[in-house]
Amino acid sequence: MEPFILYPAIDLRNGKAVRLYQGDYGKETVYGDPLELARSFYSQGAKWIHLVDLDGAKEGYPVQKEVILSIVESLPIPVQVGGGIRTLFDMEEYLQKGVARLILGTKAVEDPAFIRAALSHYGEKIAIGIDARDGRVKTRGWLAEGGVEATLLAQQLAEWGAETFIFTDIRRDGTLTGPNLPATIALAEATGKRVIASGGISSMADLVRLKEHQGKGITGAIVGKALYSGMVPLKEALEILEGSERDAGETNYTLS
Repeated sequence: MEPFILYPAIDLRNGKAVRLYQGDYGKETVYGDPLELARSFYSQGAKWIHLVDLDGAKEGYPVQKEVILSIVESLPIPVQVGGGIRTLFDMEEYLQKGVARLILGTKAVEDPAFIRAALSHYGEKIAIGIDARDGRVKTRGWLAEGGVEATLLAQQLAEWGAETFIFTDIRRDGTLTGPNLPATIALAEATGKRVIASGGISSMADLVRLKEHQGKGITGAIVGKALYSGMVPLKEALEILEGSERDAGETNYTLS
């Protein structure tokens, strides 16, 4: 069984690390310098970093590329990047400069031929971001309605070769109300592929719940606001998820 990975999230806007509430660009909290945050996450034991170019997602092309590549070059751990990646040129540039995995979202809905070509060419280096509100996919930085049901889209993409999905329930994102576990499991079961959970994770208990379904294909979780607020201490969470007997014995996480 693949390891369950916790992905600390850094969302980029105007060169800063920020968090949005339910994807609303008007409800932004700024958390400071993204490179320093990434270094802090690494120093606490993170095995991956998750970066999203919010400006790029909105504008349709990479905007925060310089910041992203500075993080990639500064860390010895893999980084996955999403937001505004809409051309093979952008994909190739990111990969050549050390990005480990690219996240494609809007293109999965708007340009099926591109997605098929990208999956054929880059395969495992691509994750498909399925961002949904009330089960329907949203695109262009969550500002546009994709008009397709999330699970059906994921099934089609799996048939085309997608091996990794990132599922975000937009209504949960930035709310600290817990992930949409049923929808995440449904996506994993429908595709038979790896699914990384995102949106609403607020506690160690949420992470434990997700990891309990690792056998169904949930292979990781992206955590943002809960890390910044201190509700999920990163170092401790990584130790628990990796099976540290010392920490697991000292801390009782209620799953009710």
